[in-house]
Amino acid sequence: MIARLAIPIVALGVAALSAAAPQARPIDRVAWLQGCWTQASPRRTIEEQWMAPRGNSMIGMGRTVRGDSLVEFEVVVIRERGSDLVYEAHPSGQPSAEFVAESLGVASVVFANPAHDFPQRVGYRRAGADSLVGWIAGTMGGQSRRLEFPYSRTECYIRK
Repeated sequence: MIARLAIPIVALGVAALSAAAPQARPIDRVAWLQGCWTQASPRRTIEEQWMAPRGNSMIGMGRTVRGDSLVEFEVVVIRERGSDLVYEAHPSGQPSAEFVAESLGVASVVFANPAHDFPQRVGYRRAGADSLVGWIAGTMGGQSRRLEFPYSRTECYIRK
């Protein structure tokens, strides 16, 4: 057991280290998104691939496929803008939209844009080393909706 006198000394040491250690940039706090993620069912396959943080940003791309047909795709840029973390969505067939992080935890992030039609919120939650849940939520036609996309980490590959 640590003596009572040592506790204040240890606390001072930890406080000094915390003050001296650089704080993680917001983009580094979502680095757990990097890699390839898939949700597959008999009806469709949804894939997302996220590049590692670089240049104060991460770039992601996703696609939904049914059989041999591309149903939709999206390019997303998560970037630091001042002290904010911004999710810029560029979905196929729709106008681009921006969502600003309203919460940023160790294993989750939620972006919001109350003025957007649907969704008004976009989030990701790490559910384990090889699992991720993406979701969108908001109001459409006066009804609250939330759609979840449970992903499994998959190998990123290049077809030869």
